[in-house]
Parts: sequence; C-alpha cells; structure tokens
Amino acid sequence: MKMTKTLLATTALTVAGGAVAAQDMVDSMTLVSWGGAYQASQVSAYTDPYVEMHPEVSITWDESSPEAVAKLRAMAEANNITWDLVDVTAADAMRLCDEGLAMEVDHDEILAPAPDGTEASDDFGDMIVSDCFIPQIAYSITNAYRTDVEEWNGETPSDICALFDTEKFPGTRTLERRPINNMEWALICDGVPFEEVYDTLETEEGQDQALAKLDTIRDQTIWWTSAAESIQALADGEAVIGSSYNGRFFSAIAEQDQPLEMLWDAQVYDIDGWVIPEGLPEDRLNRVLDFLYFATDTQRLADQAKYISYGPARQSSAPLVSTHAELGIEMAPHMPTNPENSANSFVQNYEWWADYRDDIDAKFQSWLAQ
Repeated sequence: MKMTKTLLATTALTVAGGAVAAQDMVDSMTLVSWGGAYQASQVSAYTDPYVEMHPEVSITWDESSPEAVAKLRAMAEANNITWDLVDVTAADAMRLCDEGLAMEVDHDEILAPAPDGTEASDDFGDMIVSDCFIPQIAYSITNAYRTDVEEWNGETPSDICALFDTEKFPGTRTLERRPINNMEWALICDGVPFEEVYDTLETEEGQDQALAKLDTIRDQTIWWTSAAESIQALADGEAVIGSSYNGRFFSAIAEQDQPLEMLWDAQVYDIDGWVIPEGLPEDRLNRVLDFLYFATDTQRLADQAKYISYGPARQSSAPLVSTHAELGIEMAPHMPTNPENSANSFVQNYEWWADYRDDIDAKFQSWLAQ
C-alpha cells in the first residue's frame, strides 16, 4: 500500500523541519534487530546519539530479526503490530513488501540527501532493492577457521570447499540452520559455476544435488540459529571451521583476540536495512520517520563502520569511513568489499530467495530432520 497524500505531506514536513511537533510523536519505539556486535553498532551510531538529542524518548530492542517475516505475519493476522521499525535482509524486505506487511516509502521524501545535495535514492543507488527497503549496510556471510588445529598438520584452508574436505581438514563444522548460502556453497563445491547456481537450484534435481553435498558433512556440523552460537562454537573449539557474518568474525578476531582467520573465498554478499511495518498509527509512524531521517544520513552510516566491519549503504558515507572507534585500526581493509577480500565473492540473488524461500526452507528443514 502506498502512503496516502496526507501522510506524504506529514512526512515532507518531518523531513523539511528535521522533526515533527512533539505532540505528534510518541516517546517510545521498539526496534527489531539481530543482537550481538551488529546491534551494538546500531546503538552506538544511531540510537545513543538520537536519545541524547531527544532524552524524552525510550527505545526497546527486540532481537527477533531472524524470525521477522513469520512474526510480522502473525502480528498482522492478530491486528496487533507491536514493532515500530524492523531490520531485515534484502530478500526478507522483498517478501514483506510483496505481502503488504511492510510500508512502501518514497526514499527522497523521508530520507536526508547527501551533503552535496544528491537525493537519497541516487546516494543509495542499487542498494534500494524494494520500495519498502531502507538500506543500512553491505555485509557478507563468510567463513573462518581456527588457526590452532593440530590435526591439519600446518595446512590452512584457502577456498570455500575446505568446508567439505573432512579428510584434509577434519573436525566439526558450524553452519546456519537455513538453506541460504549453504546450498549455494554446496553446489559451487560440487562443480556448478557461480553463474549457474540459481538456475540449478531452481530445479528439484539441483536442490537434491545441493542437499546431497551437504549430506557429506551434516553429521559433523553444529547448526546455528543465532550468529553468536557459531562464534561461540569456534571460540570454544567445538568447531574448527564455519560460517557467520563477517562483522561477527571481525569482532571475535580484532576485539576478542580469538585464534581465528577469515576465509573470504565465496563470501556471499548481502545487504541489510530497515522496513516500517504497515499500519502504524500516525503518532508512532511520525517518531519512526523522525528517527530514520537522522539514523540513515551520511554521517550516521559512516559512524556505524567505526564499530563493525560492514560497508555503509550510502555512496557519500564511504569516504568518511576511517578507524575503529576504540581500537584505532583502519576499518577499510576489514570490509567485505575490500579488493583483497572480494576477489572471488558471490552475490546473493535476493529476488530468487524472495520467491522461493518458503518452499526451499521447508525442504531444507525436512532434510535436517531425517
């Protein structure tokens, strides 16, 4: 559903003035994110500065982004939307938009222009993959391995297929308990070229091929549902190689000094951002819009990169990325888009997963339960 003309007029006033009248906005918000280092970076870059400017506002965080689609479906069914702003992946934003669960927005009306006056839609560019999606960061799902595995006899993984090479690199793996990324890696390591992965995965035979490859490590894998679980498994030595978000690995390696090394090969690029649940009352929506205008401007997106190694979604933010806020190290070399890290990267097909996610999820979970 498009925003009404009345709402667009209200939004325009919000943007032009930087805020709407206090009586038109509630003094609380519930924001939904992923927890861990990523959510902490949002608190440092977005919500702490916003609350400092607006001390009357209280913010509650809900770490339910992994279940955002299912939970928003349930809220809509019950006609009880308790969330105000939800952080989701690009594919999930598309699903929510297609189902009318996320609000379509005019990016140039509700978001700040770049410092040089470039409109938001041009500044974000191709990152805007849906009319409902407000981009924040570019990141990747990648892998890391322990650097102290005696059984490897000094060998270290150099490509993604080390995940499936239990003879050369024995030990427990840790992978996310969902088909996305795992099925792509399985096909790549079964000889399917990058450019043919989704055509292959679209067929029953291709899905079975991916699951057969994953079968070779299924019983040696800790399947995680929260990224914290994979980091913990690697840190504790329960697993020797596995996947997580590149920012989580950065935090474990640079901030916690864990004996881990990044394996950037076939990292899967993705983007992440906000969606506004459809049907918010006007006073709640006004607060969300006021916060979004602030939290997605050029400086705020660059500020987030001081705390985690995710690339800001605005082109104008990239030159402002500098050093880690506490460690003082240059952040650019740790970004997934750094040329040395992105030599053999894989770009996720967001539209494909938006179309096929429910069916492939069901098949994947059935396979895991066998």
